Order: sequence, then structure tokens, then C-alpha cells
Amino acid sequence: MIRRLLAVALLGLTTSPVIAGGSSAPFDYQPDPALKTASRGELEARIRRTCAATQAKLQNASATALERPCACYASRTLRALDRNEVQAFRDTGYFNDSARAKALAALDACRLPRPV
Repeated sequence: MIRRLLAVALLGLTTSPVIAGGSSAPFDYQPDPALKTASRGELEARIRRTCAATQAKLQNASATALERPCACYASRTLRALDRNEVQAFRDTGYFNDSARAKALAALDACRLPRPV
């Protein structure tokens, strides 16, 4: 249930569903083809933007107010992912189970609420 709620919230964004959530596969989500060739910096920027948009909705705040904690989240998450997890993200547009656990830990470390 949590996975579906998060996937629905993230599918409304123009960026990929990357904030510590579940699979969006039930919704016929197609990952952005640009993920395949995106640099790590571009991946981090995408994660940061998605975090800011999602957290803004969760916290009823502006995305600009969440830039710093979402930058923390994006950099911690990407640093924690191993090569296979990054590749899985590039292939699917969302975090697999092992990457999701690391992303949730990054949310906690950066003092951001977890999506419900």
C-alpha cells in the first residue's frame, strides 16, 4: 500500500520516482531514457528535484525551503548505492529493495519525513 501511494505521488512529477518509495510498475511507468546515459551528477540532481517536490507535498512547504535537506538526501543516497543499485535505477527509474533501504536511511539522516 505504501509503495502504491508513493508511486502515485511521484508519477505526478515530471522527474522519475526516486524518493525512497516503491515500484511504479503497476502503473505502466516508463523510465526516462535519459537515465541510461545520465552522469552521477545528473542522477543526483534528479533525485534532489524529486525529493524537493515530494517533500513539499508531504510537509506542505515550498520546494525551495527543502533544497538543503534534499541535497543532503540526494548526495547520501547516491553515495550509498553500489554499482548494481545505480544500474537498476538507470534501468527502471526507481530504487530497488536494497537501494530503497539505503534511501530511507538517508531520509532519516537528513531529518526528512518518510513518505507514508
